[in-house]
Amino acid sequence: MVEISKLYFTYPNYKTVLQDITFTVPAGQIVAVLGANGAGKTTLLKLIGGLMVPDAGSHITIDGKAPQALAGQIAFISEAGTYFNDLTPKAYGRFLGDFFPSFDMAYFELLLDFFHLEERPMKKMSKGQKAKAEVAAGMAKKTPYIMMDEPFVGKDMFTRQDFMQALSGTLTGKETIFITTHEIKEIENFVDRVIILKDNEIAVDITLEALRQEGKTIQSLMKETIGYREDGFCSFLDGEE
Repeated sequence: MVEISKLYFTYPNYKTVLQDITFTVPAGQIVAVLGANGAGKTTLLKLIGGLMVPDAGSHITIDGKAPQALAGQIAFISEAGTYFNDLTPKAYGRFLGDFFPSFDMAYFELLLDFFHLEERPMKKMSKGQKAKAEVAAGMAKKTPYIMMDEPFVGKDMFTRQDFMQALSGTLTGKETIFITTHEIKEIENFVDRVIILKDNEIAVDITLEALRQEGKTIQSLMKETIGYREDGFCSFLDGEE
């Protein structure tokens, strides 16, 4: 279980990006953390993953422990990447195997084949190929807690669909997952719960079951909450507000 209470985070430039964040996530729940750019989504995932430390007085625990005490049980899949540019995907996998006891090399190689990734240094790969290697590595860690920060970056529509199918088919149901993305349609049938950040706070926290009972989709909820709309630029060109 992830427990967060009165969470605040302020960057060194005194900019507060999260304030009074409080929620609890039971084991096995998949949570979408959404919001406009700059809302604090990535910061929240890094705090939960133990990569950053919140302001004094904030409370974050995973199974009753600080995130930093569970580093080997948390996978952080980031659009920025955690790979080493000079390593090939399989060399990177062998490196991760030394740090994550649960790392599944066979599963990692299966995902590499699924994404059609060649065995060559990461620095020679495209952004999309690097993103695929990052996702494959993160999933192969087989950790009970997974942070996915914009996992669809650099992937075309068909790759995103394939990835969601592969991910859904390999999860055990015991993993607790936090995912941030702007590709809202891709997660509509994947997540259990949606948390939307706005003005540094939680604007909405709702389960998919409750959302559907209201006759809404995640996309309509986003539009209602922060004004998200796919045709935003076209509307701007047409002079709409």
